[in-house]
Amino acid sequence: MRSVSRHIFRAALVAACGLLMVGAISGCTTTQETAELKQAESKRILERRDHKQAKKKRSKANDQGSSKR
Repeated sequence: MRSVSRHIFRAALVAACGLLMVGAISGCTTTQETAELKQAESKRILERRDHKQAKKKRSKANDQGSSKR
């Protein structure tokens, strides 16, 4: 009878460890996806900022060029 309870205990322990592993893996995936989303958002922000700066620089150059005439 004791061997049966040991087998059940071991099976429960293996199942618990398996569930913890699955939870950890799914948590890592979520973290990776979040990092990818934040990186894409940062890239869009930097592109918009560069576009605005270039536009402002062109506008400033045009203003200076028109004032010299």
